[in-house]
Amino acid sequence: MYLSPRKKLFVDTAAEMFGEGAVITKAQKAAAAEKAGVPFPTWFGKDFTVGYNAYKLPSEGGPTVAPAVVTEDASAVVNLVATNMNDQNLVPASFEGFVPWGNFKLIEKVVKSGMFYPMFITGLSGNGKTLMVEQVCAKLNKELIRVNITIETDEDDLLGGFRLVNGETKFMPGPVIEAMERGCTLLLDECDLGSNKLLCLQPVLEGKGVYLKKINKWVTPKDGFNVIATANTKGKGSDDGRFIGTNILNEAFLERFAVTMEQPYASATTEKKIVLGSMKKYGAVDEEFATNLVTWAEVIRKTFFDGGVDEVISTRRLDHIVKAFAIFGDKMQSIELCVARFDEDTKASFLDLYTKIDAGVLTSEDTDTESTEENAF
Repeated sequence: MYLSPRKKLFVDTAAEMFGEGAVITKAQKAAAAEKAGVPFPTWFGKDFTVGYNAYKLPSEGGPTVAPAVVTEDASAVVNLVATNMNDQNLVPASFEGFVPWGNFKLIEKVVKSGMFYPMFITGLSGNGKTLMVEQVCAKLNKELIRVNITIETDEDDLLGGFRLVNGETKFMPGPVIEAMERGCTLLLDECDLGSNKLLCLQPVLEGKGVYLKKINKWVTPKDGFNVIATANTKGKGSDDGRFIGTNILNEAFLERFAVTMEQPYASATTEKKIVLGSMKKYGAVDEEFATNLVTWAEVIRKTFFDGGVDEVISTRRLDHIVKAFAIFGDKMQSIELCVARFDEDTKASFLDLYTKIDAGVLTSEDTDTESTEENAF
């Protein structure tokens, strides 16, 4: 193939920068063009493409057009890299102070059975949905791959795509393929933040395997593979705007989950055990404070569900307060720091409510007054 002087200048410059016959990316093309003082080489595209965002420079005396990557036997040409996850322990660590409750036993039965049975877990933020799945797998010594879904998540993120590895273009399997080939649990976290691009998982959710069209390979899941999704909504969007960014998920996608588990906040008795567990973990046990925090959170939630307030105190936020208490040693300061993210009216009403539940607690105003009086003598 004949190259004009300008094109040859680009190729020579790129070869000098990255090596003859190297595989370069679009960004590297731009860098070489800038160094050579030539326009961006749009011509250096299709005929030189060896994968996604990967272009092969011609070798000296060799063909200027790269050979096709995918042949009838894709594995003979494309190195399907299993990544370094084979050497990793994907069993979640046990969470100190975790209290099994709610749907824990149901999820445990499904995972323990080894059967393919996709589950959709929905509930308000901070009530332990994700942690519950992780701790089921930790208890059963079962590997778990967690994928946090966003609006940008697509087929390439989930199933895999071509990547540049040490100067070579290789197909890197995504987390879904890893989970299928390892026979472990796949957790699609915050699933309702995804888009219609999640439909690439349709065959996966049927347990039949999936066809990787990029390398002409069919992947069949090993025994034990399962899919669990967590979400703040049921895939119908958020009408009240509390969970901004959540989307209406495709009905066919949702229909492939065998069961939907609704997760509320824990009962007061269970939540106190959780809070006390956190206190033990952080080394600041105060049973009376634990009782007051749980009562406070419970009253706020009841008011929230009755439409009296727009915010709620989650179990996760109680854990934040306990940790702050272990650090600062001041109950009211810990609560105030952890509710400061709410608007001023909500923050003030939450703090006022706690002072009514815990009559002996000192507010920041009381502390300031005491400090002033001490300095006066």
